[in-house]
Amino acid sequence: MTDMIYKTLVRPTRFMMGPENAHKLALQALARLGKTYSARMLVKRFYTVENLRLSQKLFDHTFPNPVGLAAGMDKSGIALLGFEALGFGHLEMGGITRYRQDGNPLPRLFLIEEDEAIINRMGFNNPGAKITALRLSQTQGPIVPLGINIGKSKAVPPENIKEVVEDYLYTLRALYEYGDFFTLNVSSPNTPNLRKLQAQESLRAIATAAVNESKKLAGEGRFQHKPKPILVKIAPDLTLEEIDDILEVTQSAGLAGIIAVNTTTARTGLTSKRAIIQEIGGLSGKPLKRRALEIVGHIRAQCPTLPIIGVGGISSGEDAYNMLRAGANIIQIFTGLVYEGLGLPKRINQELLKFMDRDGISCIKDIREMSLSVTR
Repeated sequence: MTDMIYKTLVRPTRFMMGPENAHKLALQALARLGKTYSARMLVKRFYTVENLRLSQKLFDHTFPNPVGLAAGMDKSGIALLGFEALGFGHLEMGGITRYRQDGNPLPRLFLIEEDEAIINRMGFNNPGAKITALRLSQTQGPIVPLGINIGKSKAVPPENIKEVVEDYLYTLRALYEYGDFFTLNVSSPNTPNLRKLQAQESLRAIATAAVNESKKLAGEGRFQHKPKPILVKIAPDLTLEEIDDILEVTQSAGLAGIIAVNTTTARTGLTSKRAIIQEIGGLSGKPLKRRALEIVGHIRAQCPTLPIIGVGGISSGEDAYNMLRAGANIIQIFTGLVYEGLGLPKRINQELLKFMDRDGISCIKDIREMSLSVTR
């Protein structure tokens, strides 16, 4: 019923506002929700699916269910408690850069309703690492695991790898206290030449430095604990050979996992013929689903034990189940939330339990294990 109300009443109204204005209003509403304990608990009771079969350990943390919020939805972490109340099993905020950035000029967010897709060229708009750290220090964090996505500042030239490394490390240091895992974003198409950092030697320098910095910070002062996991997020537009190069770096540098995938610059799979599809930026949503599944499946075949967070085109329990069967440990959603509504995490988790019952699967991690046994 709530999904129907959203699609017939709420969504058309939001879309008429313009996508970025609608996004801002939704964030503000969720931020207000997060500040009121009683309202938050009421919403959480309605939206959260509590079932131990959905829970698993990953990165030394318990993920109560496999459905996470992808980076980009809450860039500066102003509505984390509100999103948590919607039943997510983990959240990823960001991307955050060392320096404050306004992002690219408006308009920079475009809806392709026929394909349930979005094109964005936001450009890492965020308040910067210092302000973000101050904000996080003054607010209560979520109970579910929190990832922080780190990007390269636009002002830092990508060819100066020493400066690039320091740019990432500065943000990691500033935010280290507040995240449970960190993602090196080298794959956004909306910062000029950022994707060149996916090249093997550039990525090796960034990843090795970040992993070593995490080890160093883990042993200092009040941070004395196991080093926090460092992941990398990759583009869907890479060849499988390029992905294999990244997997070699992932393992040799000691990265804890991989997020597959970011948005795509390709426009394949779209049915829309409108001029809007030629807008510059990264495409997300249903047209990305097939490529995301292909890449996750390839990574799993190459690296049977590497933790994978699967992202791209997930808007139902069936989509999530297929991503987990392809080899993802957990998933993240973004565009599906825009088109399906705030009840999507609940619906995905409920549908996952039905698929698990159908296939005789006792716990969420056994979906991946079942798929691995088929490919061996």
